[in-house]
Amino acid sequence: MLTALAFLTLAIWLGLAFFWHGFWRCDVALPENAPQPAEWPSVAVLVPARNEARTIAKTVASLMAQNYPGPLRIVIANDSSEDGTAEAALAEATGSATVRVIDARPLPERWAGKLWALSEAANAAGKPDFYWLTDADIVHRPRVLKTLVAAAVDGHLDLASELVQVRCRSLWEKLLVPAYLYYFALLYPFRAVADAKSRIAGAAGGSLLVKRSRLEATGGFEAVRNAIIDDCALAQAVKQNGGRIALGLARNSFSLRAYDDLSGFWAMIKRSAYTQLRFSPLLMAGTLAGLALTFAGPPVIAIVALASGNIASLAAAGLAFVLMWWTYRPSVAHFGLSAAWALALPVTSLLYGAMTLSSGLSHHFGGENRWRGRNIVTR
Repeated sequence: MLTALAFLTLAIWLGLAFFWHGFWRCDVALPENAPQPAEWPSVAVLVPARNEARTIAKTVASLMAQNYPGPLRIVIANDSSEDGTAEAALAEATGSATVRVIDARPLPERWAGKLWALSEAANAAGKPDFYWLTDADIVHRPRVLKTLVAAAVDGHLDLASELVQVRCRSLWEKLLVPAYLYYFALLYPFRAVADAKSRIAGAAGGSLLVKRSRLEATGGFEAVRNAIIDDCALAQAVKQNGGRIALGLARNSFSLRAYDDLSGFWAMIKRSAYTQLRFSPLLMAGTLAGLALTFAGPPVIAIVALASGNIASLAAAGLAFVLMWWTYRPSVAHFGLSAAWALALPVTSLLYGAMTLSSGLSHHFGGENRWRGRNIVTR
């Protein structure tokens, strides 16, 4: 039994490392030097904002500083904030003709809060060629929008998004943030996302450029109105409608959100993990078993094999662990961490498993699931 498990984990890691779209590579980015279009399309920046008074001013300032050559407007949709978010946005935008701050109407039934705010912002933005979706806790260097639009136009993309840089300073961030990138790429391999022949579709909502005409052809934001994982649902809708999409790692966009303790990160994963599993107890059980076998299995099996003198199992499990460490190294290096942090992936995976379990238990047994001060309804 031990030998069978050892070789099973080795087979899994051989498949992931060499046959799953190179998911672990961290060199996938949208081109920064795409040819500039002869005529720059019009863009409306849509910013859903709920209880973001601490960060919204920096976000608005970075959007106003974009050196975009074409027509540009910025719409901040205040989503029933309770902390002065709208006032902070208005104060930062004083005197700007390109920024508009609106109050989104009360959240209707069967709508997720962020998507409702985006829909309200879009209604106030007129008819631009592109929407640029970004969050109220993200800052962008001045060339980001120009680079993103040039890449989309040159690549004939209907949707282009970038996974923004996340802070990685605290102990919990060093333990969990690189793994978040790693798991995201495992679920949505960037190369597969860009492949028109692949059914895999994913996006990162922190910086997402979408062609308005293509979005409207899919039914607009209303078509995905109750999606908790809104960015990936939007990408799926666009790709299924025949649109071309691409996803890369951002170099010049940064999240301001900090995770100095476990609770904030736990709430983020708990919010969406069970949605990802389509609210299925069977899928959750399979995912937890898969996490345990794939990530915790190799070191545990190797230790047991060493203690029992099972050389074949030790060799297979040891090689599986080396492959796991090898594929995780680029993710930890992306955040400026040493390769030693990649050794922590088995422990990190168990934590992610616990967060996933809490998401499922909350759904089935009525536990509280809150995000941005609002209850998340998944029933």
